[in-house]
Amino acid sequence: MPKIRVMVVDDSLFFRTFLTRNVAKDPSIEIVGSYGDPIEASRHIQAMKPDVIALDMEMPRMRGDEFLRTVMPKHPSVKAIVISALSGNVFDAMHAGAIDFVGKPGSTPGFDETKFIAEIIQKIKVASTAHTHRFADYSARAPAARPAAAPAAARPVVSGATSKNIIAIGASTGGTEAIIEVVKHFPANTPGVVIVQHMPPVFTKMYAERVDKICMMSAKEAKNGDRVTQGTILIAPGGDEQMYLRQDASGYYVALTPGTKVSGHCPSVDVLFESVAKTAGRNAVGVLLTGMGADGARGLLNMKQVGCHTIGQDEESCVVYGMPMEAYKRGAVSEQLALSTIANAVLRRFSGRR
Repeated sequence: MPKIRVMVVDDSLFFRTFLTRNVAKDPSIEIVGSYGDPIEASRHIQAMKPDVIALDMEMPRMRGDEFLRTVMPKHPSVKAIVISALSGNVFDAMHAGAIDFVGKPGSTPGFDETKFIAEIIQKIKVASTAHTHRFADYSARAPAARPAAAPAAARPVVSGATSKNIIAIGASTGGTEAIIEVVKHFPANTPGVVIVQHMPPVFTKMYAERVDKICMMSAKEAKNGDRVTQGTILIAPGGDEQMYLRQDASGYYVALTPGTKVSGHCPSVDVLFESVAKTAGRNAVGVLLTGMGADGARGLLNMKQVGCHTIGQDEESCVVYGMPMEAYKRGAVSEQLALSTIANAVLRRFSGRR
């Protein structure tokens, strides 16, 4: 089987050397180029024919997201992963078409060189077979300038939704943009949304802030005890805590509990979905989006078995058709839909409910 051809673009000679030396140890990967200047790298893509480019985000002359917007469309078969210091700019790169990102050493607590290299190698392998999707541009909007909801004729109303209704969303590779493509269409009075997106610690807070600026609902990184109410989106923090949906006399809230990985992840989509099934029952809608592996498939099946409506993203619109495929195989999906149609499908479930 041909090796995965990888190009490294990073302005730090030390980091380029570290990365190329260690990634090349994997027998399925071949380093075909290493460049400190993105302009120089762009001149060699045609000749080097990389399958994947490992790209620094912050570089002189051209940022990683600018490289993706201006250079990569000329090479549509080439995939990119971004290696980023702690910065919300990484999500600009994801919007521009990067398959995934990794936090640079020092960007998250407890750096482990062995784990870092293993993560890079895994993401390179996933990226080499992934689908690239470039999304329509959007502007980050301050809360005061959030767009008005679409006319009633263009979307289902949610006026019949009650405080018992809830939406649970899970995603992994490709999910940062897929989630936004769904929730940006939700009116401000949409039932509460709880989300697990596989992401490193600290980056989840920046991602939640980005979602909050773009959407009509209010979004934040979840904290233990946060209430889940109409108009709110809670995103599980990356790290070593699992997020559960709970209920008391005042309604729904989230509980964050230190725990081990479940289905390979912490937080885990399975953990969230199973708690939603137990707590909300048929009042919930479950949505499983793009991602590698099987996390969320078992939980979505639990949700369907208690009467929830469940949605899986279809293969064509996924960056990686892994998690929703596993859910579909297990019979956990009520309907399989293109990403662009999922928001309306969710809203229809609450139209006219009392």
